[in-house]
Amino acid sequence: MFEGTYIERPYYINRVKPFINRPVVKVFVGQRRVGKSYVMRQVADAILKENPEANVIYIDKERLEFQSITDEATLNDYVERHLSKGSNYLFIDEIQEILRFQLVLRSLLNDNRCDIYCSGSNANILSGELATLLSGRYVSIHVHALTFQEYVGFNQLEATSDSLTEYLTRGGMPFLVNLSKSRDVTFEYLRNIYSTILLKDIVARLSVRNIALLESLVSFLADNIGSTFSVKNISDFLRSQNNATSVSVLQNYLKGLCDAYLLYKVPRAEVHGKKIFEIGEKFYFEDFGIRNSLRNINIRTDINKLMENAVFHELQSRGYDVFVGKLWDKEVDFVAVRNESKIYIQVAYLLATPETIEREFGNLAAIKDNYPKYVVSMDQFPVTSNYPGIIQIHLKDFLLKPSL
Repeated sequence: MFEGTYIERPYYINRVKPFINRPVVKVFVGQRRVGKSYVMRQVADAILKENPEANVIYIDKERLEFQSITDEATLNDYVERHLSKGSNYLFIDEIQEILRFQLVLRSLLNDNRCDIYCSGSNANILSGELATLLSGRYVSIHVHALTFQEYVGFNQLEATSDSLTEYLTRGGMPFLVNLSKSRDVTFEYLRNIYSTILLKDIVARLSVRNIALLESLVSFLADNIGSTFSVKNISDFLRSQNNATSVSVLQNYLKGLCDAYLLYKVPRAEVHGKKIFEIGEKFYFEDFGIRNSLRNINIRTDINKLMENAVFHELQSRGYDVFVGKLWDKEVDFVAVRNESKIYIQVAYLLATPETIEREFGNLAAIKDNYPKYVVSMDQFPVTSNYPGIIQIHLKDFLLKPSL
Protein backbone atom coordinates (compact mmCIF):
# COMPACT_ATOMS: atom_id res chain seq x y z
CA MET A 1 0.00 0.00 0.00
CA PHE A 2 2.73 2.45 0.94
CA GLU A 3 5.55 3.69 -1.23
CA GLY A 4 9.12 2.89 -0.26
CA THR A 5 10.45 0.20 2.04
CA TYR A 6 10.76 -0.13 5.76
CA ILE A 7 12.46 -2.40 8.23
CA GLU A 8 9.98 -4.43 10.21
CA ARG A 9 9.69 -4.18 13.97
CA PRO A 10 7.93 -7.47 14.77
CA TYR A 11 7.74 -6.85 18.52
CA TYR A 12 5.16 -4.12 18.01
CA ILE A 13 3.30 -5.96 15.26
CA ASN A 14 2.93 -8.96 17.56
CA ARG A 15 1.72 -6.65 20.34
CA VAL A 16 -1.13 -5.30 18.22
CA LYS A 17 -2.17 -8.51 16.40
CA PRO A 18 -4.46 -9.80 19.18
CA PHE A 19 -6.47 -6.56 18.94
CA ILE A 20 -6.94 -6.40 15.15
CA ASN A 21 -10.66 -6.51 14.29
CA ARG A 22 -11.56 -6.09 17.94
CA PRO A 23 -13.81 -3.21 19.14
CA VAL A 24 -11.07 -1.23 20.84
CA VAL A 25 -9.08 1.75 19.59
CA LYS A 26 -5.41 0.88 19.14
CA VAL A 27 -3.30 3.87 20.25
CA PHE A 28 0.43 3.97 19.44
CA VAL A 29 2.19 6.46 21.68
CA GLY A 30 5.77 7.64 22.00
CA GLN A 31 8.23 10.41 21.26
CA ARG A 32 8.29 11.94 17.80
CA ARG A 33 10.36 10.07 15.21
CA VAL A 34 10.68 6.81 17.14
CA GLY A 35 8.87 5.01 14.32
CA LYS A 36 5.18 5.03 15.24
CA SER A 37 4.16 5.89 11.67
CA TYR A 38 6.09 2.97 10.20
CA VAL A 39 4.69 0.58 12.78
CA MET A 40 1.17 1.68 11.81
CA ARG A 41 2.01 1.23 8.13
CA GLN A 42 3.24 -2.27 8.85
CA VAL A 43 -0.04 -3.02 10.61
CA ALA A 44 -2.00 -1.65 7.63
CA ASP A 45 0.03 -3.77 5.21
CA ALA A 46 -0.47 -6.85 7.40
CA ILE A 47 -4.24 -6.25 7.28
CA LEU A 48 -4.19 -5.86 3.49
CA LYS A 49 -2.12 -9.02 3.15
CA GLU A 50 -4.81 -10.95 5.04
CA ASN A 51 -7.68 -9.14 3.33
CA PRO A 52 -6.79 -7.49 -0.01
CA GLU A 53 -10.34 -6.08 -0.22
CA ALA A 54 -10.00 -4.14 3.04
CA ASN A 55 -10.65 -0.40 2.78
CA VAL A 56 -7.77 1.35 4.57
CA ILE A 57 -8.30 5.04 5.34
CA TYR A 58 -4.96 6.60 6.31
CA ILE A 59 -4.70 10.17 7.61
CA ASP A 60 -1.21 11.52 8.21
CA LYS A 61 -1.40 14.90 9.93
CA GLU A 62 2.21 15.66 9.00
CA ARG A 63 1.33 15.67 5.27
CA LEU A 64 0.02 18.79 3.58
CA GLU A 65 -2.97 17.06 1.99
CA PHE A 66 -4.47 16.42 5.44
CA GLN A 67 -3.91 19.87 6.95
CA SER A 68 -7.57 20.80 6.41
CA ILE A 69 -8.58 18.14 8.95
CA THR A 70 -8.38 20.22 12.12
CA ASP A 71 -11.34 19.28 14.34
CA GLU A 72 -14.07 16.70 14.91
CA ALA A 73 -16.27 18.09 12.12
CA THR A 74 -13.63 18.00 9.37
CA LEU A 75 -12.38 14.60 10.59
CA ASN A 76 -15.86 13.12 10.57
CA ASP A 77 -16.56 14.56 7.11
CA TYR A 78 -13.37 13.05 5.67
CA VAL A 79 -14.00 9.62 7.18
CA GLU A 80 -17.65 9.56 6.08
CA ARG A 81 -16.62 10.30 2.50
CA HIS A 82 -14.13 7.45 2.46
CA LEU A 83 -16.01 4.65 4.21
CA SER A 84 -17.03 1.70 2.06
CA LYS A 85 -19.65 -1.04 2.51
CA GLY A 86 -16.94 -3.59 3.24
CA SER A 87 -14.34 -3.86 5.99
CA ASN A 88 -13.02 -0.43 6.96
CA TYR A 89 -9.79 0.33 8.80
CA LEU A 90 -9.05 3.86 9.96
CA PHE A 91 -5.48 4.98 10.70
CA ILE A 92 -4.76 8.50 12.01
CA ASP A 93 -1.14 9.55 12.48
CA GLU A 94 -0.38 12.29 15.07
CA ILE A 95 -4.00 12.46 16.11
CA GLN A 96 -3.35 15.06 18.83
CA GLU A 97 -3.25 17.67 16.05
CA ILE A 98 -7.03 17.26 15.59
CA LEU A 99 -9.26 19.03 18.10
CA ARG A 100 -11.88 16.90 19.86
CA PHE A 101 -10.96 13.82 17.82
CA GLN A 102 -12.31 11.68 20.69
CA LEU A 103 -15.89 12.44 19.68
CA VAL A 104 -15.42 10.94 16.22
CA LEU A 105 -13.63 7.86 17.52
CA ARG A 106 -16.41 7.19 20.04
CA SER A 107 -19.10 7.52 17.38
CA LEU A 108 -17.31 5.21 14.93
CA LEU A 109 -16.63 2.69 17.66
CA ASN A 110 -20.21 2.72 18.94
CA ASP A 111 -21.53 2.11 15.43
CA ASN A 112 -18.88 -0.56 14.71
CA ARG A 113 -18.14 1.11 11.39
CA CYS A 114 -14.39 0.60 11.28
CA ASP A 115 -11.38 -0.82 13.09
CA ILE A 116 -9.47 2.16 14.48
CA TYR A 117 -5.72 2.82 14.92
CA CYS A 118 -4.06 6.10 15.83
CA SER A 119 -0.75 7.48 16.99
CA GLY A 120 0.21 10.39 19.17
CA SER A 121 3.33 12.10 20.48
CA ASN A 122 1.85 13.44 23.69
CA ALA A 123 0.62 11.56 26.74
CA ASN A 124 -2.37 13.91 26.93
CA ILE A 125 -4.15 11.84 24.29
CA LEU A 126 -4.45 9.06 26.89
CA SER A 127 -5.94 11.36 29.49
CA GLY A 128 -8.89 13.66 29.74
CA GLU A 129 -11.68 13.08 27.27
CA LEU A 130 -10.17 10.01 25.61
CA ALA A 131 -10.03 8.21 28.93
CA THR A 132 -13.52 9.46 29.81
CA LEU A 133 -15.26 8.78 26.51
CA LEU A 134 -13.47 5.53 25.68
CA SER A 135 -12.76 4.15 29.12
CA GLY A 136 -11.93 0.46 28.78
CA ARG A 137 -12.28 0.65 25.00
CA TYR A 138 -8.76 1.48 23.94
CA VAL A 139 -5.39 -0.17 24.28
CA SER A 140 -2.14 1.81 24.24
CA ILE A 141 1.05 0.45 22.70
CA HIS A 142 4.17 2.41 23.62
CA VAL A 143 6.68 2.57 20.74
CA HIS A 144 10.27 3.25 21.77
CA ALA A 145 13.51 4.19 20.04
CA LEU A 146 15.49 1.19 18.80
CA THR A 147 16.86 -1.27 21.30
CA PHE A 148 20.45 -2.40 20.80
CA GLN A 149 19.15 -5.63 19.25
CA GLU A 150 17.11 -3.60 16.76
CA TYR A 151 19.96 -1.14 16.16
CA VAL A 152 22.43 -3.80 15.01
CA GLY A 153 19.70 -5.36 12.88
CA PHE A 154 18.72 -2.07 11.24
CA ASN A 155 22.35 -1.20 10.51
CA GLN A 156 23.44 -4.75 9.57
CA LEU A 157 26.14 -4.79 12.24
CA GLU A 158 27.65 -7.46 14.40
CA ALA A 159 26.93 -7.06 18.11
CA THR A 160 30.41 -6.05 19.22
CA SER A 161 31.92 -3.60 21.70
CA ASP A 162 32.39 -1.14 18.82
CA SER A 163 28.75 -1.32 17.74
CA LEU A 164 27.70 -0.92 21.39
CA THR A 165 29.78 2.25 21.66
CA GLU A 166 28.22 3.48 18.43
CA TYR A 167 24.74 2.80 19.83
CA LEU A 168 25.49 4.56 23.11
CA THR A 169 26.70 7.58 21.12
CA ARG A 170 24.11 7.82 18.32
CA GLY A 171 21.10 6.40 20.13
CA GLY A 172 18.21 4.55 18.53
CA MET A 173 16.27 6.91 16.28
CA PRO A 174 15.31 4.67 13.32
CA PHE A 175 15.89 7.21 10.52
CA LEU A 176 19.60 7.37 11.34
CA VAL A 177 20.02 4.23 9.25
CA ASN A 178 19.61 6.49 6.20
CA LEU A 179 22.27 9.00 7.24
CA SER A 180 26.05 9.16 7.37
CA LYS A 181 27.52 8.04 10.68
CA SER A 182 29.40 11.31 10.90
CA ARG A 183 28.87 12.76 14.37
CA ASP A 184 28.09 16.19 12.88
CA VAL A 185 25.40 14.79 10.59
CA THR A 186 23.93 12.55 13.30
CA PHE A 187 23.76 15.24 15.95
CA GLU A 188 22.38 17.88 13.56
CA TYR A 189 19.48 15.54 12.74
CA LEU A 190 18.89 14.76 16.42
CA ARG A 191 19.00 18.41 17.45
CA ASN A 192 16.32 19.16 14.86
CA ILE A 193 14.09 16.47 16.38
CA TYR A 194 14.71 17.95 19.81
CA SER A 195 13.76 21.44 18.59
CA THR A 196 10.54 20.10 17.05
CA ILE A 197 9.57 18.33 20.27
CA LEU A 198 10.37 21.40 22.33
CA LEU A 199 8.42 23.82 20.15
CA LYS A 200 5.43 21.69 19.08
CA ASP A 201 4.87 19.46 22.08
CA ILE A 202 5.96 21.64 24.98
CA VAL A 203 6.29 25.36 24.20
CA ALA A 204 3.08 25.53 22.14
CA ARG A 205 1.03 23.29 24.43
CA LEU A 206 2.12 24.88 27.69
CA SER A 207 2.37 28.44 26.32
CA VAL A 208 5.96 28.60 27.56
CA ARG A 209 7.31 32.14 27.55
CA ASN A 210 10.78 31.55 28.97
CA ILE A 211 12.21 29.10 26.43
CA ALA A 212 15.74 29.72 27.71
CA LEU A 213 14.68 28.47 31.14
CA LEU A 214 13.12 25.36 29.59
CA GLU A 215 16.34 24.63 27.69
CA SER A 216 18.38 25.16 30.86
CA LEU A 217 16.17 22.62 32.60
CA VAL A 218 16.77 20.06 29.84
CA SER A 219 20.52 20.73 30.01
CA PHE A 220 20.48 20.16 33.77
CA LEU A 221 18.66 16.85 33.33
CA ALA A 222 21.04 15.79 30.52
CA ASP A 223 24.01 16.43 32.81
CA ASN A 224 22.45 14.57 35.72
CA ILE A 225 21.21 11.29 34.27
CA GLY A 226 21.02 8.73 37.04
CA SER A 227 21.21 11.26 39.88
CA THR A 228 18.45 11.52 42.44
CA PHE A 229 17.09 14.97 43.19
CA SER A 230 13.91 16.90 43.85
CA VAL A 231 12.34 19.78 41.96
CA LYS A 232 13.56 22.00 44.78
CA ASN A 233 17.15 20.89 44.03
CA ILE A 234 16.68 21.86 40.38
CA SER A 235 15.17 25.20 41.33
CA ASP A 236 18.11 25.98 43.62
CA PHE A 237 20.61 25.09 40.89
CA LEU A 238 18.89 27.19 38.23
CA ARG A 239 18.70 30.10 40.65
CA SER A 240 22.46 29.84 41.15
CA GLN A 241 22.77 30.18 37.35
CA ASN A 242 20.61 33.33 37.34
CA ASN A 243 17.57 31.38 36.13
CA ALA A 244 15.30 31.87 39.12
CA THR A 245 11.82 30.42 38.85
CA SER A 246 9.16 28.88 41.05
CA VAL A 247 8.91 25.20 41.89
CA SER A 248 5.41 25.09 40.37
CA VAL A 249 6.69 26.36 37.00
CA LEU A 250 9.43 23.71 36.99
CA GLN A 251 6.92 21.00 37.85
CA ASN A 252 4.81 22.12 34.90
CA TYR A 253 7.82 22.06 32.56
CA LEU A 254 8.91 18.64 33.80
CA LYS A 255 5.43 17.28 33.21
CA GLY A 256 5.49 18.71 29.70
CA LEU A 257 8.86 17.07 28.95
CA CYS A 258 7.57 13.73 30.19
CA ASP A 259 4.21 14.08 28.42
CA ALA A 260 6.16 14.55 25.16
CA TYR A 261 8.06 11.34 25.96
CA LEU A 262 11.37 13.19 25.68
CA LEU A 263 12.12 12.25 29.28
CA TYR A 264 10.89 9.74 31.84
CA LYS A 265 10.62 10.31 35.56
CA VAL A 266 11.55 7.23 37.59
CA PRO A 267 10.26 7.43 41.16
CA ARG A 268 11.87 5.90 44.22
CA ALA A 269 9.99 3.06 45.87
CA GLU A 270 10.53 0.79 48.83
CA VAL A 271 12.00 -2.51 47.74
CA HIS A 272 9.73 -4.31 50.20
CA GLY A 273 6.42 -2.53 50.33
CA LYS A 274 4.33 -0.20 48.20
CA LYS A 275 5.47 3.21 49.36
CA ILE A 276 6.39 5.62 46.56
CA PHE A 277 8.53 8.55 47.69
CA GLU A 278 7.61 12.02 46.46
CA ILE A 279 11.20 13.25 46.24
CA GLY A 280 14.46 11.79 45.03
CA GLU A 281 13.36 10.64 41.58
CA LYS A 282 15.66 10.14 38.59
CA PHE A 283 15.19 11.20 34.97
CA TYR A 284 16.22 9.36 31.81
CA PHE A 285 15.95 10.22 28.11
CA GLU A 286 13.89 8.22 25.63
CA ASP A 287 16.80 8.53 23.24
CA PHE A 288 20.29 9.07 24.62
CA GLY A 289 21.44 10.12 21.13
CA ILE A 290 19.28 13.24 21.50
CA ARG A 291 20.76 13.73 24.96
CA ASN A 292 24.29 13.44 23.52
CA SER A 293 23.52 15.90 20.73
CA LEU A 294 22.78 18.56 23.36
CA ARG A 295 26.06 18.04 25.24
CA ASN A 296 29.72 18.07 24.30
CA ILE A 297 29.74 14.31 24.80
CA ASN A 298 32.80 12.45 25.98
CA ILE A 299 31.94 8.76 25.92
CA ARG A 300 34.51 7.98 28.60
CA THR A 301 33.36 10.49 31.17
CA ASP A 302 29.67 9.95 30.37
CA ILE A 303 29.78 6.16 30.21
CA ASN A 304 28.07 5.51 33.56
CA LYS A 305 25.18 7.83 32.66
CA LEU A 306 24.77 6.29 29.22
CA MET A 307 24.92 2.75 30.58
CA GLU A 308 22.15 3.53 33.07
CA ASN A 309 20.04 5.18 30.37
CA ALA A 310 20.55 2.19 28.07
CA VAL A 311 19.49 -0.27 30.78
CA PHE A 312 16.43 1.85 31.62
CA HIS A 313 15.50 2.06 27.93
CA GLU A 314 15.82 -1.71 27.54
CA LEU A 315 13.58 -2.36 30.52
CA GLN A 316 10.99 0.13 29.23
CA SER A 317 11.07 -1.41 25.78
CA ARG A 318 10.39 -4.83 27.26
CA GLY A 319 7.32 -3.57 29.05
CA TYR A 320 8.60 -3.27 32.61
CA ASP A 321 7.50 -0.65 35.11
CA VAL A 322 10.73 0.76 36.51
CA PHE A 323 11.54 2.23 39.92
CA VAL A 324 14.61 3.29 41.87
CA GLY A 325 14.78 0.90 44.82
CA LYS A 326 15.20 2.11 48.39
CA LEU A 327 16.19 -0.43 51.06
CA TRP A 328 16.90 1.34 54.36
CA ASP A 329 20.03 3.41 53.63
CA LYS A 330 20.85 1.52 50.42
CA GLU A 331 19.81 2.28 46.87
CA VAL A 332 19.18 -0.15 44.02
CA ASP A 333 19.54 1.42 40.58
CA PHE A 334 16.50 -0.31 39.10
CA VAL A 335 13.62 -2.40 40.36
CA ALA A 336 11.73 -3.59 37.29
CA VAL A 337 8.25 -5.10 37.60
CA ARG A 338 6.15 -6.77 34.91
CA ASN A 339 3.05 -8.74 35.81
CA GLU A 340 4.18 -11.19 38.51
CA SER A 341 7.90 -10.96 37.72
CA LYS A 342 10.50 -8.65 39.22
CA ILE A 343 14.22 -8.06 38.68
CA TYR A 344 16.82 -5.97 40.50
CA ILE A 345 19.70 -4.29 38.70
CA GLN A 346 22.84 -2.41 39.66
CA VAL A 347 24.84 -0.62 36.94
CA ALA A 348 28.58 0.13 37.20
CA TYR A 349 31.13 0.86 34.50
CA LEU A 350 33.94 -1.29 35.91
CA LEU A 351 34.09 -3.36 39.08
CA ALA A 352 37.68 -2.30 39.58
CA THR A 353 37.99 -2.07 43.36
CA PRO A 354 36.83 -4.16 46.33
CA GLU A 355 34.79 -1.17 47.50
CA THR A 356 32.90 -1.02 44.19
CA ILE A 357 32.28 -4.76 44.22
CA GLU A 358 31.04 -4.60 47.80
CA ARG A 359 28.69 -1.72 47.04
CA GLU A 360 27.15 -3.12 43.86
CA PHE A 361 26.81 -6.73 45.00
CA GLY A 362 26.13 -5.90 48.64
CA ASN A 363 23.15 -3.67 47.88
CA LEU A 364 21.53 -6.52 45.96
CA ALA A 365 22.45 -9.15 48.55
CA ALA A 366 20.57 -7.16 51.18
CA ILE A 367 17.32 -7.94 49.30
CA LYS A 368 16.05 -11.18 50.79
CA ASP A 369 13.93 -12.68 48.04
CA ASN A 370 14.50 -15.01 45.10
CA TYR A 371 13.88 -12.68 42.17
CA PRO A 372 16.78 -12.34 39.66
CA LYS A 373 19.51 -9.87 40.58
CA TYR A 374 22.00 -8.45 38.07
CA VAL A 375 25.15 -6.35 38.22
CA VAL A 376 25.57 -4.84 34.74
CA SER A 377 29.07 -3.62 33.90
CA MET A 378 31.58 -3.29 31.09
CA ASP A 379 34.07 -5.75 32.60
CA GLN A 380 35.29 -8.23 30.02
CA PHE A 381 35.68 -11.00 32.59
CA PRO A 382 33.69 -11.91 35.72
CA VAL A 383 34.99 -10.60 39.00
CA THR A 384 35.29 -12.67 42.14
CA SER A 385 32.62 -11.84 44.69
CA ASN A 386 31.30 -13.36 47.89
CA TYR A 387 27.69 -13.10 46.75
CA PRO A 388 26.46 -16.29 45.07
CA GLY A 389 23.24 -16.04 43.11
CA ILE A 390 23.88 -12.48 41.88
CA ILE A 391 24.53 -12.46 38.15
CA GLN A 392 27.30 -10.27 36.76
CA ILE A 393 26.70 -9.52 33.08
CA HIS A 394 28.28 -7.32 30.42
CA LEU A 395 26.05 -4.49 29.20
CA LYS A 396 26.10 -5.86 25.65
CA ASP A 397 24.95 -9.29 26.80
CA PHE A 398 22.28 -7.78 29.03
CA LEU A 399 20.83 -5.75 26.14
CA LEU A 400 20.81 -8.85 23.91
CA LYS A 401 19.49 -11.28 26.52
CA PRO A 402 16.40 -13.04 25.09
CA SER A 403 14.57 -12.83 28.39
CA LEU A 404 15.24 -11.26 31.76
